[in-house]
Amino acid sequence: MTDPKQKFRISVEEALARLPTPERKLFANVFKHGDLTVEIYAPHGTDPQQPHTRDEIYFVAHGEGLYLCGEVRQSFGTGDFLFAPAGAVHRFLDFSDDLAVWVIFFGPEGGHKTEV
Repeated sequence: MTDPKQKFRISVEEALARLPTPERKLFANVFKHGDLTVEIYAPHGTDPQQPHTRDEIYFVAHGEGLYLCGEVRQSFGTGDFLFAPAGAVHRFLDFSDDLAVWVIFFGPEGGHKTEV
């Protein structure tokens, strides 16, 4: 059964209006359904992320820079899809001031096997 109060559309602007949180966090939860969690993340200057316990997808809403995941560095820009498997060291480097990404956590603790 669907929660009648659940929003099924959230704009980037609505999500970014939740940042920074009262605790001064650079991310905010915007949607949860089962094992799916969606956040908005907008680091400034440096990206202090640590490895997470679940698989993670980023969709770049705004900005560009370099994405480090494990030993691989890749450039990214608005509209790109980025993946970080559970436990992987990852972060954004040399990114623009307007960087904002949708963050999607999914699956079990410890993640899934990666298949391409």
